Amino acid sequence: MSEDPEIEKIKQKKLEEMLRQQQQPKISEGIIDLNATNFDQITSDATPTLVDFWAEWCGPCKMMHPVFESLSSKYPKIKFARVNVDLNQNIAMRFGIQSIPTFLMFKSGQIMDKMMGAVGAPGIHMICKKYSG
Repeated sequence: MSEDPEIEKIKQKKLEEMLRQQQQPKISEGIIDLNATNFDQITSDATPTLVDFWAEWCGPCKMMHPVFESLSSKYPKIKFARVNVDLNQNIAMRFGIQSIPTFLMFKSGQIMDKMMGAVGAPGIHMICKKYSG
């Protein structure tokens, strides 16, 4: 059974498109997915960046996602980003992330603040108020 050359072209085009999308930082509801290629660029900005270190299997992390997303729209002066620690173990190790969720506030490449655990909306509000002024 031979492949139709037209189908092969479509498959190749789709594959190239998927690879291109993979290389671009994903932004969902204003939240940037960080990885080894974009982490330093995003966190070294003068704009404060709140980074959520999380994993798919982490219940408290999943509980914090909607809170994190809803607050990202309330603080336009702060960038919201997240790092999947399973996919980016090198970043997690670099910052000594031992438990998740962990939230780090970066400004100009420096860690300004740190919160650990499912801190809920009050915790995120507290850290954001401090750096949004």
